[in-house]
Amino acid sequence: MRLPRLRTLLLVPVVLFALFYASMALLHALDDRTVPPGETAALNHETIAIFGASGTAGDGILKAALAEPAIRTIHVITRRETPRIKEGVLSGKVRVTLHTNYLDYSAVHEQIETVDAVYWAIGTSTFGVDEKTYGMIHVDFPSQFVREWLSVSSKPTVSFHYISSSDISPDSSAMWAREKARAERELLEISTGTKLRTIFYRPDYIGPTAEQAHLGQNLLYWFFAPVNASVRATEIGQAMIEVSARGLEFSSGATLSTGKIIRYSKAYEQRQLN
Repeated sequence: MRLPRLRTLLLVPVVLFALFYASMALLHALDDRTVPPGETAALNHETIAIFGASGTAGDGILKAALAEPAIRTIHVITRRETPRIKEGVLSGKVRVTLHTNYLDYSAVHEQIETVDAVYWAIGTSTFGVDEKTYGMIHVDFPSQFVREWLSVSSKPTVSFHYISSSDISPDSSAMWAREKARAERELLEISTGTKLRTIFYRPDYIGPTAEQAHLGQNLLYWFFAPVNASVRATEIGQAMIEVSARGLEFSSGATLSTGKIIRYSKAYEQRQLN
């Protein structure tokens, strides 16, 4: 009698998870929400800067930006070059600045002075990183950048697009969730009352670009995709470009979850077809 009972006990959570997964997948499949066309002409975002282009999300953002005809110049501020960055340099669209001190941006003032939008993808995992270091990377680095950018920017309006994370909270027991919430709060405080709009992207799992992803990453992406909990890095880039173009349709402090990121990515693709 014990073996069947044990088997039942083991099967119950599996069955419950399968039912939950199936119901979430069905709800996502039935979700036909779309983004309406922009009500005004697209704003100028001819010159942008990407921070973190050597990482998973940044690589996808750069790929999207290279394919966007309205973007003429991409300033890539990075510690190291990648094949994608080198490809962009060869195309004539990317200008690379190797930079190591992300608490001091005086060396890149000239590059960021005429930038219309900044796509920020610098980040690190929590593995082997203490809270102070994690906070410095995710809070201090972008906050210091925004302060210096505002002090040198010559554009009448600018936007800062920050990759945050889903399920963040200042009261969370998870260090990363508290620090991401603190980053959003501090960046919004800096931009309040200025010409800067700060937009936050809160994806769940970020799948690398197709050419960068290995089998395990693809499996994770396709496992979470049916329940609307994964997004390709390129989709984040497309969503950022679409949000940049829509301008004041987004007020400072606006947030985009995984679902919204995907919908604005699709809106971007549709706009390219029109």
